[in-house]
Amino acid sequence: MNYKNYFLVLLLTGICQTAKSQHKDLIVVNAAQSQGTVSPTMWGVFFEDINMGADGGIYAEMVKNRSFEFLKPLMGWSVKGNKITEGDILILNRQGANLANPRFVRANIKGADKGEAGMSNEGFKGGMGIKKDLRYDFSLMYRQQTPGLSLHVELLDEQNNVLGTAVLKPTDASGQWAKQEVSLNAKASSAKGKLNIWFEGSGVLDMDMISLFPSDTWKGRKKGMRADMIQMLADMKPGFIRFPGGCIVEGIDLANRYQWKKTIGPLEERQLIMNRWNVEFAHRPAPDYFQTFGLGFFEYFQLSEDIGAEPLPILNCGMACQFNTAEVVPLDQLDPYVQDALDLIEFANGDASSDWGKVRASMGHAAPFNLKYLGVGNENWGPQYIERAKAFQKAIKAKYPKINLIFSSGTDPDSERFHYLDKELRAMDADIIDEHYYRSPDWFLKNAARYDSYDRKGAKVFAGEYAAHVDKTVGTKRNTWQAAIAEAAFMTGLERNAAVVNMASYAPLFANTEGWQWAPDLIWVDNMNIYGTPNYYVQKLFSTNKGTQVASVLAEGKSLSGQDGLYVSAVVDNVKKELIVKLVNTKDTEQKKQVSLEGLKLAAEAQLTILQGGLTDQNSMDSPSAIVPAEAKLKLKGKTAALKLPANSLVMLKVSYK
Repeated sequence: MNYKNYFLVLLLTGICQTAKSQHKDLIVVNAAQSQGTVSPTMWGVFFEDINMGADGGIYAEMVKNRSFEFLKPLMGWSVKGNKITEGDILILNRQGANLANPRFVRANIKGADKGEAGMSNEGFKGGMGIKKDLRYDFSLMYRQQTPGLSLHVELLDEQNNVLGTAVLKPTDASGQWAKQEVSLNAKASSAKGKLNIWFEGSGVLDMDMISLFPSDTWKGRKKGMRADMIQMLADMKPGFIRFPGGCIVEGIDLANRYQWKKTIGPLEERQLIMNRWNVEFAHRPAPDYFQTFGLGFFEYFQLSEDIGAEPLPILNCGMACQFNTAEVVPLDQLDPYVQDALDLIEFANGDASSDWGKVRASMGHAAPFNLKYLGVGNENWGPQYIERAKAFQKAIKAKYPKINLIFSSGTDPDSERFHYLDKELRAMDADIIDEHYYRSPDWFLKNAARYDSYDRKGAKVFAGEYAAHVDKTVGTKRNTWQAAIAEAAFMTGLERNAAVVNMASYAPLFANTEGWQWAPDLIWVDNMNIYGTPNYYVQKLFSTNKGTQVASVLAEGKSLSGQDGLYVSAVVDNVKKELIVKLVNTKDTEQKKQVSLEGLKLAAEAQLTILQGGLTDQNSMDSPSAIVPAEAKLKLKGKTAALKLPANSLVMLKVSYK
């Protein structure tokens, strides 16, 4: 044997194996090779009034059933005091043409002192959250049939200790409906407080729209939104807000559908309806779940403008929920539904001299909202949907050709139903097709390359509703790191395919810990507190670092969509002058990778953001920061970053360039 040749072979073999190993661990990011433009709307939020998301959620009204229009007129209210006899408190129902708010309460009080005759409101799920030293604004509409009553307004805690008081003396004696308010300050806090109204004196007083709002609303707007919840959205810097929801747009039947024109104008003229989630979930019934529409289309547009997001309204297309009734309006009676869409565009974009632009201006917003996107239906399917979608498309494009129309591909991403809709909508030259997926974490991992083969020149994709659902658990326990990291892996595929996918939003957005029905959810709240789930921090990381151009990312000549448990995408931000690489390690062991950053003149130091945890870890009210981003710095070696990717982690590498 030639030992010299033998050892040479061993040496060369070792070198080759080392080179192969090094090549395997090398990830090449090339910013000079653009894979497409990232839409400014790439990452957004989807709001629906589910899980007490609106009333009892972002809409800061604290009085439940303020207008006595629930199916049980006194739901949320109780009558109190030893000076109340039969008939002293009555619900009256006035009749009239198209009256949106027919009921009111009449108090007929005879010689009562404070504490002897009154009414109490329990608030929404879990009571009223009252904060020490905060001002609360109480208001009502009233009509004095017989003057003589004063109202003592009280805030109480769980033990009935009085936290704040004020007196309201009705001043209008015309016998017509009038509005009046009074403010009171809380001297202590209570997570589950309530409101008392005590009558003093003798008289007959009609009352409606009895309301209580905190003064610390978003932007300090009276009768506005809960500031901490909106701040969580603003912090995400979403590209769009999809509203007013999904299934509530359809309604259980067409009578229960969402009608935007009934959600604008004076609050007392907005017609309350039962929220379809009132009766939907047998495991968590919600007989007190209604939509007051204090949060209506004007407020949604205003909110979008506030946080710099594109408004994305969804309208009913003449079809009710196909899981409930599958009721449809006949095609020859579809015109009013189409006209609603045309009128909405005028409401949003028309000048103040147009019919609906004048309505918007009268509500305090003379400038147009600059609507660019409109959804036609939600999770509708079948040939009956295609027929109605075509009618909407024809009418809207004829009058407003620049409006981007979004059409439904049904309820799932894989079925024969989906493929039928996708084919028909592409044949219609649909602008954007809305795809939804509530699937297991494993599905998200396996589908990270879903859009690699989609037609770059066809319809764009809106990933309108998605969330990884961990099986056999309930409530907040579904928002585990296992779900969040699977979503992160999938989102690298969405980002890599931004030439196809131009919008994406997790769903649902909010859940009240006392009133949730569907989980998982992005953000959880109670009366006093709020926390973001691990899923929220994943969404926020992508949304606040979306870049402007997709950069090439290859390992051994291939994109990374699960090879060795690794998922990677990269973008260039031409505005902030940053190169951003997102790496997801789904293995339960650390991985070491060399990331070569090509095509730009880079700074010498990079910023690392790391999200990591055990697969069953989660955030909660008690531990809101169990999984939150951690920051670190990393020195580059020339154009190479030597990265250690922790087990089950999302790591973002961000480096400035000249």
